[in-house]
Amino acid sequence: MTVHHLNQLLLVCSAVLLVAVAAVRISSRSGLPSLLVYLGIGVLMGQDGIGGIHFDSAEVTQVMGYAALVVILAEGGLGTKWKEIRPVLSSASVLATAGVAISVGVTAAGAHYLVGLEWRQALIIGAVVSSTDAAAVFSVLRRIPLPARVTGTLEAESGFNDAPVVILVVAFSTAGPVEHWYLLLGEIALELAIGAAIGIAVGWFGSWGLRHVALPASGLYPIAVLAIAVTAYAAGALGHGSGFLAVYLASMMLGNARLPHWPATRGFAEGLGWIAQIGMFVVLGLLVTPHELGDDIWPAVVIGLVLTMVARPLSVVGSLTPFGVPWREQALMSWAGLRGAVPIILATIPMVNGVDASRRIFNIVFVLVVVYTLVQGPTLPWLARLLRLGEQGEASDLGIESAPLERLRGHLLSVTIPEGSRMHGVEISELRLPPGAAVTLVVREGESFVPLPTTVLRRGDELLVVATDPVRDAAERRLRAVAHGGKLAGWLGTNGSR
Repeated sequence: MTVHHLNQLLLVCSAVLLVAVAAVRISSRSGLPSLLVYLGIGVLMGQDGIGGIHFDSAEVTQVMGYAALVVILAEGGLGTKWKEIRPVLSSASVLATAGVAISVGVTAAGAHYLVGLEWRQALIIGAVVSSTDAAAVFSVLRRIPLPARVTGTLEAESGFNDAPVVILVVAFSTAGPVEHWYLLLGEIALELAIGAAIGIAVGWFGSWGLRHVALPASGLYPIAVLAIAVTAYAAGALGHGSGFLAVYLASMMLGNARLPHWPATRGFAEGLGWIAQIGMFVVLGLLVTPHELGDDIWPAVVIGLVLTMVARPLSVVGSLTPFGVPWREQALMSWAGLRGAVPIILATIPMVNGVDASRRIFNIVFVLVVVYTLVQGPTLPWLARLLRLGEQGEASDLGIESAPLERLRGHLLSVTIPEGSRMHGVEISELRLPPGAAVTLVVREGESFVPLPTTVLRRGDELLVVATDPVRDAAERRLRAVAHGGKLAGWLGTNGSR
């Protein structure tokens, strides 16, 4: 490749990225899922579009999709709050395993008896579409004020269920009959256990190291966090475990460890996650051939109806009823089983393995995802309002950025008081920070000053809090508690857990 060709390639890539970033704004205003916009860009660039690019490599698509999914799961894990996941961990785990099994069986039966697919093809489709998409769930749910139990369950499910689904799709796509189903279940359980153990171990050691080692530049912290997350995936995969589960759990541990320079790390991860989504969807749009989809539209609609109206509700009811989840929440979670790029990526596995009619499987999955994403995503906020599940008035979380002062054995906390924070109107002395922590500077409307004990805090204030190493965590917990509960936090039972 010459320098001229490289320049042309960079120009095309930057133009596509700018268009895709603009599409984020359009999709957020219109309610149209960004997935469809990015897929549309890929289709327009493809052989049936104005770009005329001929791309038909399922192998390259699968590799790029796996890489993008690692980044997306890492970003999702970093943004998952442990306080929301902890109460629903058992129910989400059952939904991501037993619920997947119910969904696969019911969907495969519908594909076999209603569409006429052979059992192997039907099982592959049932497994492929039973995985909820992490990118779709994270991007949609975080814009809707739902109860923490609903959001936590759906986010944990989307982070957990990729692992068993990948194992099932690979097993069904392997040449020869699928024998000894109990051995397959044992393999799934073993891979999940190995992946979970590796993810937790990597996340714990990584967070411990980042909290106790001061890196020479703040920009290195986001890179280190993503490197640790990718390490968890690689270690999980090489250890014959689930790399996807490992990266999600490791990232969740990192995201709840109150690492230095956390807002910058979070922003970097979100930006990288968007790039991964954009690239993944555009490549998937390139891979599809629109003129071949005509004969597969009706089968995709039928299978999608079975999945959405029968399989998903049955999996939710069967998995969550034993945990006493109210029916309104079950109804919303039945509709919120959002599909996205993950099923399309998984549909490349039978193509790579040379399964009969694998191209038709890919086309059916592609059409199903597009149609039902267009239906489910925009209607989810409406259904939440109809079921009266929207939560209003919750205090805004406090933005805290930490920088370790290694030589002084202390920490400098940069605190921003957002709109809606109950820290507004609280005096400095009423923060009741532990001994060894103090507010040393307040920045208000561009002016900085050293506060007095009687200084009243206001929305938009930025605080600099110096804390010694032993009380750093206690100081942050206290600040978060006041932000959520006001000056009476602690006496009213409000704590500062994330």
